[in-house]
Amino acid sequence: MIISDKWTDYEVIDTSGGEKLERWGNYILVRPDPQVIWDTPKKDNRWHSPNGHYYRSDKGGGHWEFNDLPEEWQISYGSLKFNLKPFSFKHTGLFPEQAANWDFAAELIRERKAEGRETKVLNLFAYTGGATISAAAAGAHVTHVDASKGMTGWARENALLSGIPHESCRWIVEDCRKFVEREIRRGNKYDAIILDPPSYGRGPKGEIWKMEDDIFDFLKLTSELISDDAAFIILNSYTTGLQPAVLSYMMNLLFTKRYGGKVRSDEVGLPVSGNSLILPCGATGRWTK
Repeated sequence: MIISDKWTDYEVIDTSGGEKLERWGNYILVRPDPQVIWDTPKKDNRWHSPNGHYYRSDKGGGHWEFNDLPEEWQISYGSLKFNLKPFSFKHTGLFPEQAANWDFAAELIRERKAEGRETKVLNLFAYTGGATISAAAAGAHVTHVDASKGMTGWARENALLSGIPHESCRWIVEDCRKFVEREIRRGNKYDAIILDPPSYGRGPKGEIWKMEDDIFDFLKLTSELISDDAAFIILNSYTTGLQPAVLSYMMNLLFTKRYGGKVRSDEVGLPVSGNSLILPCGATGRWTK
């Protein structure tokens, strides 16, 4: 398992009864987690007095209850800084389990920079920019693409907080498939691609994305954007049924077979500080040249 265990401003404290107890900076949240199917005693007193608790509804969706939680606050990961705020659908604007992928990409980018090699990164379904900001801080030029204008604006704020130079990032609000198709027509190439697609989503003009139906064809499209000096591709999946072995097969078929290199796919997880558990948080596949 690939474990994101270098956080100081975030931790999973405990898990029980379909929920996880978390610390985000100075604030304690309780949120549902579909992986937590066990029910163990909630001995930590913070379970009973969190700053925010998201309750899932039996009819779908849910609602927050707050106790002295600000509308927005910040946390850090090394030199990177992120704005957080509670969403109506339980999220906070950051997926902390992805920090291991941020570090993986940043290390490769720094190695190439030390060799005098530029790294052009394409970050698709880029959300609030965790991977974008980490890659840019390591010295890459990043094209950040997301269909949501609000999320892209949030990512730009995070980049500003983290001191990322303006010229290091290009911000694109567009359906990712349409952007990739246009880049292929233009003949543009990238040295690294990061894909963090949702299980289900809609583009700005109503385009429908369903991971299990669309990801293979979309990956096939992105394979046309790989440069001759490619460094890596990262593909994340939070979709039930798309196991690490599935990611490996797709990436080997579309990338390794054509460009060489190798693939490593595994579960991604977060350590639980209250015990020795590692909480599974989806899967990731990494192709490197």
